[in-house]
Amino acid sequence: MTGSSKLLPMTKEELIKFEEDIASLFETGKIKAPIHLSDGNEDQLIEIFRDIKPNDWVFSTHRSHYHALLHGVSPIWLREEIIRGNSITVCNPEHRFYSSGIVGGNTPIALGVAFAIKQKKLTEHVWVFVGDMAAEGGIFHEAVNYAERNNLPISFVIEDNGISTNTPTKKAWGEEKSANKVTKYEHKKNKYPHYGSGKWVTFG
Repeated sequence: MTGSSKLLPMTKEELIKFEEDIASLFETGKIKAPIHLSDGNEDQLIEIFRDIKPNDWVFSTHRSHYHALLHGVSPIWLREEIIRGNSITVCNPEHRFYSSGIVGGNTPIALGVAFAIKQKKLTEHVWVFVGDMAAEGGIFHEAVNYAERNNLPISFVIEDNGISTNTPTKKAWGEEKSANKVTKYEHKKNKYPHYGSGKWVTFG
């Protein structure tokens, strides 16, 4: 990271408030679809997004709310998308933002975008966010290796909360490995579970 002074569209406090609002909507039955909430990784993401330019491409995961907001996606638009049931598949072409509920599903697509950027000699950059479980998958390592060997304008960020869904990642997959194009940070997410907000909800 360059440690630039880029001003981001949302503060740590605003990010947390947004997720608390989504949790409340889910608990009252207004969101009738899966949600995956973030908590405890605001500082790390804010630091990373200081280096992500508005015209860069961001490929996210099922837990995408913070990524979208920090990339300039309107919180009003995002809130409506989540209410409509699109929490884990948020896509906003205007902001070059795409997420997927498939583990590692966006990785090869992001790699293709990076390849096209290089072919066209553009100045854009691609950022791919994956969890520590996805980072153990074959497609992730193939993408990293291909990007390294072809010097593609792409960066991979592993968000490591130590859990592969509900199983400790190290127990399930062994020790982690990384490469030059990988930025990895650890955070402990305690407030919200893997799915939902922590409360049982009855839908009418």
